[in-house]
Amino acid sequence: MKTIRRSSSIIYVAAIAVVMVALPPRLAAQAVAAKSSDTSSGPATQWSVQVDRVNAGDQELAYSFQVAIYENLLEELNKTKQFKQVFRDGDRNASGVPNLLVLQTTVEKYTPGSETRRAVTTVSGATKLSVRTQLLTRDGKIVLERRINGNVRFFGSNLRATQNLARNIAKAIKQSRWDVA
Repeated sequence: MKTIRRSSSIIYVAAIAVVMVALPPRLAAQAVAAKSSDTSSGPATQWSVQVDRVNAGDQELAYSFQVAIYENLLEELNKTKQFKQVFRDGDRNASGVPNLLVLQTTVEKYTPGSETRRAVTTVSGATKLSVRTQLLTRDGKIVLERRINGNVRFFGSNLRATQNLARNIAKAIKQSRWDVA
């Protein structure tokens, strides 16, 4: 008798857990659908962006860092939902898009860090990146230009600095007012 009650209570708890896990995504999707249908006026001009490859400048930056910055930028820009589409450098589909901006990133400073030194002491071993990022129109007009930093000071791999940098770039673009006239 005890095993029947115990197994039925386990099934009951498992069923509640499944419902709790499955229900929030549906509610969130319904809320997003309701929000998007409420905006009848619509945004002004919806821009797309093409992310150019990261230029290492005159810094001795490992290729893995350049690729990590580039991939993290694509991911973070997609997360902002600010652009209609985010294209990779060289994507043929970008040529037919009417409202296209180009994001160029050039590394200005790079200080390699040490994960071991960060783990042992909290005052040394930081990895630091400083870049100049520009948002341009197709004809080369600068719409936005910023110097942005990314670093990892305490815990995490050296490549985490690239993730922080990409997040900071996406945040700066989203918070800035830029006008393409």
